[in-house]
Amino acid sequence: MNEQLWEKCADFHGHVCPGLAIGYRASEIAMDYFGGDIRRASDEELVCVTENDACGVDAVQVITGCTFGKGNLIYRPTGKMAFTFYQRKSGKGVRVVLKPSSAEMSREERLRYILEGPADEVFMVKEPKGALPETARIFSSVVCQECGEAAPEHKMRLQDGKKVCLDCFKEYSRGW
Repeated sequence: MNEQLWEKCADFHGHVCPGLAIGYRASEIAMDYFGGDIRRASDEELVCVTENDACGVDAVQVITGCTFGKGNLIYRPTGKMAFTFYQRKSGKGVRVVLKPSSAEMSREERLRYILEGPADEVFMVKEPKGALPETARIFSSVVCQECGEAAPEHKMRLQDGKKVCLDCFKEYSRGW
């Protein structure tokens, strides 16, 4: 374990916790999977699809360089402690999922187990479920005809003949 990198993750996140350890270890496993030809992403050469918005995502950002701002950190809200990493150059991908554990552990024991336990005991390492996501695109902004705020065109909806943002759009559902 790289203590300096762990401290950098903790500084960014604000504290040390088992959740941060999950993201730290998942990122470490992914970087090892890709081998020596991958470094922290300066652009979109590495992509992470995170299935949670918990503490571990902060470690993913620090270690891999995948961020929402660059478009190479994608949130897929399943709630699972799962991270899928892709390397654009090779097209390779790996899905790292925390294994369920029923073992009784203190917070500190859990933290140590996640950081230092055998990787194959703590995580499942699998093939990705989906294809490599396309690169980030820049969309034109459209002004909402209700509130006057701009949003990217792919986030707009038509309602009563007006272009409206997601905040102003009134969802229609009949229970199905």
